[in-house]
Amino acid sequence: MNRALIIAAHPDDDILGCGGIISRSHRYYDNTVYRVIFIAEGSTCRFDDPNSNEAQDEISKRNSYGIKSLKHLNIDDYHFYNLPCGRLDQVPQIEINKIIEGEIKTFKPDTVFTHSKCDSNIDHHKVYDATIIATRPGCGVNKVLSYEVLSSTEWGFSKSFTPNVFFKLSEEDIINKWEALSKYETELKPYPYPRSQKGIKSLAQFRGIQSGNEYAEAFQLIRQTI
Repeated sequence: MNRALIIAAHPDDDILGCGGIISRSHRYYDNTVYRVIFIAEGSTCRFDDPNSNEAQDEISKRNSYGIKSLKHLNIDDYHFYNLPCGRLDQVPQIEINKIIEGEIKTFKPDTVFTHSKCDSNIDHHKVYDATIIATRPGCGVNKVLSYEVLSSTEWGFSKSFTPNVFFKLSEEDIINKWEALSKYETELKPYPYPRSQKGIKSLAQFRGIQSGNEYAEAFQLIRQTI
């Protein structure tokens, strides 16, 4: 049985990056056990006062979207750490490291999925850095992969996300991924915005073309022990 830990900076990053492979796992009954953790909340960066009642209500609302989204993909193992959105660079790095190290110690994953260093989002960078520290050789993790997040990874123009691992997906997986993402009512916009139904499907088709499939989800292998 494979144990996979998905590390997301914010609620919705997990679905954007890994929603297809979660659907695929359940469709194939491959016995992968998933745990999803969210390091930061995804709302207060939009408020002048992150401690206002309105901002705190948005955190609760965003987290409820996350729970509904994961339940749609049959995931019931998750945790929200709710560090400040858009300000992880103001959080001591060791604090983020310890969160991920603690998750690895208790969950004991074989595989870890995390953000890409190419993303145009400071929170994603800090989560990536913490993951690299927490998954040093000897920690028990055999494989570490970076995933891509629409409206972040492709906007990191100074660095290019270069995937070298592709998971073949079906039409059903793309539908499941979109339906899970659609639980985040405030995060979606019409095409050509990347986080649209057509945007999600177009990326899956492009990654499929790259890998000789109809649809695929793409990842960058950081480290693997065989």
